[in-house]
Parts: sequence; C-alpha cells; structure tokens
Amino acid sequence: MNGLEAAPDLGAWSEADPAVEHSVLPTGVRVVTQGLPHARSFTVGFWVLVGSRDEVAGQFGSTHFLEHLLFKGTKTRTAEQIAVAFDSIGGEFNAATAKESTCYFARVLADRAAVAIELLADMLTSSVLDRRDFETERGVILEELAMNQDDPTDVAHEAFAAAVYGDHPLARPIGGRPADIEAVSRDSVWDHYVRHYRPERLVVIAAGQLDHRTVVSLVAEALERGGWGPAAAGEHQSAPLRPVSPQVALPTEGRVEGLARPTEQAQVLIGCEGLIATDERRHALAVLGSVLGGGMSSRLFQEIREKRGLAYSTYCFTTSHSDAGSFGVYAGCTPAAAAEVTALMESQWECLGRDGLRPGELERVKGQITGATLLSLEEPYSPMNRLGRAATLMGELPPIEEIIARIEAVTADQVRSLAADLASRPRSRVIVGPPP
Repeated sequence: MNGLEAAPDLGAWSEADPAVEHSVLPTGVRVVTQGLPHARSFTVGFWVLVGSRDEVAGQFGSTHFLEHLLFKGTKTRTAEQIAVAFDSIGGEFNAATAKESTCYFARVLADRAAVAIELLADMLTSSVLDRRDFETERGVILEELAMNQDDPTDVAHEAFAAAVYGDHPLARPIGGRPADIEAVSRDSVWDHYVRHYRPERLVVIAAGQLDHRTVVSLVAEALERGGWGPAAAGEHQSAPLRPVSPQVALPTEGRVEGLARPTEQAQVLIGCEGLIATDERRHALAVLGSVLGGGMSSRLFQEIREKRGLAYSTYCFTTSHSDAGSFGVYAGCTPAAAAEVTALMESQWECLGRDGLRPGELERVKGQITGATLLSLEEPYSPMNRLGRAATLMGELPPIEEIIARIEAVTADQVRSLAADLASRPRSRVIVGPPP
C-alpha cells in the first residue's frame, strides 16, 4: 500500500458517516473518498491548496495560468495525448481555479478510475510548462478575460468583490487582469508551480462506485511515478487546511461603483462583508439567503419580478472564505428601473432584519434547503465538491444527517438577528450598464 498510514486528526471530522473514509500518505497527501454504491460512475478531484489570493507581485494570474498549462503536456504526454486519453475512456475532465484552491477533476465510468487517477497525477507532478505552449496559452487566457469583460454580470461581480474586499488579496480577479497576464513570465509561473504544487498541499477527493483502499493505492502509485513518493519527498505533515495570506483589514466604508457598458440592462449589486466559511452562523445565513433571494418564492423574486415585473433575474448571493466573506443581492433590470429596484432590494433586506420572518417562511425554506441538499447527493460530482471544500477549507465533514439537523435547528430569531447585523455593515453598491 506504498506506506499508507492512519490519518491524523483532520479537525472536527465526524466518524459517523461510514461511507466517508480518509487516509494520509507519508508524503502528506490526503485521500478522502465517499462510496456511492448506486453510482456507475467515479468522480475524482485533485485539490491543490493554492488559489489566486496566494499570488505575490509579479505572479498575479499564475494560479489560473497553471490551470491551463497543466493540460498542455507532461514529460511523457503531449496535450493531444492527454485529451485523447480522456476521450478514449469516455471521460469528462476539467479544472477550476478559485481564490483559495485549484481543482483538477475527472468523471469516468467506475471501471476506468485507474486511468483517470493516473492522468491527473501525471499532469500535477510532471507538467513541463513548455515555453511555446506558454505563449500560446497566454493568448488563450487573454481571450478568456476579454470574453468575461463582455459579460456585464461578470464585470459587476468582479467590481463588487473589489468594493467589499478593498486591498485584501481576495479582491483580485481569479484569472488575473489583462496587464498581469501580458506581463507575467514563464519563469514566474514555474516558480509559483514549484512552490505550491507539493504533496503536502494536495488533497485527492473521490466519490462514486469505489473501494477506499484501492483508491489510496492507485493515488500513491500514480504520484510516486511522478516523483511524489516517499523516497523523494521524505516524511511530511499535511499542510494546514489552506495557506492563508496575512490578514488585511477590509474597508470600513461602503463604496459606490458605476461602470458604463453599452448594454440593454443595468446590473445592480448591493452588499457588504459577510461571514467566513467556518462561522457558526453559516446555517442561519443559508436560511436567510433563501428567504431573501433563493428561489421563486423568495422575497426578491416575488416583490421585484412577480408583483412589479421589473427584472427577469434577481437573487441573493454569498461567498465564504477562510478569513473573509461577502453577502449581497442582485437584479438585472432596465436602466430606468435601477433606482426603484435598488430601493426594493434594500428595503426587503432591511425589513428582514427589522421585522423578522413571516409566518411559514422558516418551514418553507428549511424544506427547500434540505431537499436540494439531499438531491445533490444523487450525482457524484456534488459529493466530490462537498468533500473537497470540507477538506481544504472547513475542517469538518459531518454526515448529511447532521447538516440537515443543523439547518432544522435554525431559529427565526437567529435569521432576523443575522439580517440586522449584515444590514448594519458598510454597504457597497455596484451598477454596470449604459451611461445616463
């Protein structure tokens, strides 16, 4: 079993769910699995504890750059051979860069799990970052950023993050800015790769039809072939849940940002600093978000769309990171209605903090959340993503029954109190749309 040893304490992880198992290799690589006997598929994600917030000056955009480059070739495979290998087993494969982690994942039929693990391990351990591929991919990434700039909703959310987080590293866009991508060198990205892509910063998550010990063995063998074995790495302790950049104070005043774009709609976002991922009020926040803007029966949907027809899309959103978070509401509307829609979103938010929940709202939203949570377990990607977030950020993985119990335990007073707290914080407003 390549030196498999018992897992150390991974935080407040619950042992109550027999379907979830975790082990740690001598190199520090953590392997977490959830067996889903009914599934015919196998989903695996290689989670690296590095995100855009971990970049330093001269390397901005490197994390997302690596997400692209790791598909461009290894010491033994070209980019085409990687693509052909995945297509040959009927697999879906992709990657996602976030502000605090990067995930490379694949979904295949269960009997092809070994191939998926080997391919992803090869990409992580043995990418060459060829200089010609680097320059080609620089152009691809610049086109991706240009595409995002053509999406006014993306522009609005990026501006909102900058307004809420200020000088905090979380304010930087995940993909980098065009000037960053144009300036960053291949050697700077290579340095970022060597510094952060290490065994002790890797968590491998798998869900679907599987055997835990078999997955652990396959992972250990594949990583060792890439040079991440005990002989090369020695004995390591797993890294903390994630390497956190030095805390930077968030803005003490809200900001108002207006960005002119030749669009038919105005994108309106209003919000403030939210909760960190491990805040004990996160379950109350889930209820609050659903009441305010989480579905067709939510207050924003009913007041803005159903009663007044002022918007097609309106919702509440939250982001939660290791040491910061954001909370906000959104609507897309005609520019002439922006002022009225803004007032309605703020009044519904403030009303919730002042007057609390209406009769029946708490029970309805709890049913909505618990139903969506249980349904999400039917497809292996969702459990893999849930496990990944738990292993890299939360530090706990209670069984699904305990999560449901925590939602059910949320009280109306907790929701009202949290809404009032958020409403009292410095509030930022972002509008993206045609100039007046």
